[in-house]
Amino acid sequence: MKNPIQAMYEAGIVEATDFPANSRYHGVPTRMHTAHDGRQLPYLARRFVPTPEKFATAGYRMVVEGERLDQVAAEILGNAEAFWLHCDANRTIWAEELEQTGREIRLTLPEGVPGPEEEL
Repeated sequence: MKNPIQAMYEAGIVEATDFPANSRYHGVPTRMHTAHDGRQLPYLARRFVPTPEKFATAGYRMVVEGERLDQVAAEILGNAEAFWLHCDANRTIWAEELEQTGREIRLTLPEGVPGPEEEL
């Protein structure tokens, strides 16, 4: 199964940046700040997290003891580093918030990837 984020990058749907296609910062522009001494310092512009409604639901999962979000992302998305997509879709910042035993989490596909309930 091809990584859906990489497929969107290759299709030109997602703009190329210095960040890899599977990074939460891919597509976020950089800005320049001029320091008091005249040095130009690059920084990352603010990343706006998409609303959870923009993600297609792939299912739900009850977290079992010892389960980590990167393991879930590897199983569902084929990429352990894409754990942050589940954070975005569940309105959390830290993966640890979704790793609590007994918590039900919404499993989603990357933004713009249609789910099984959607037809192309």
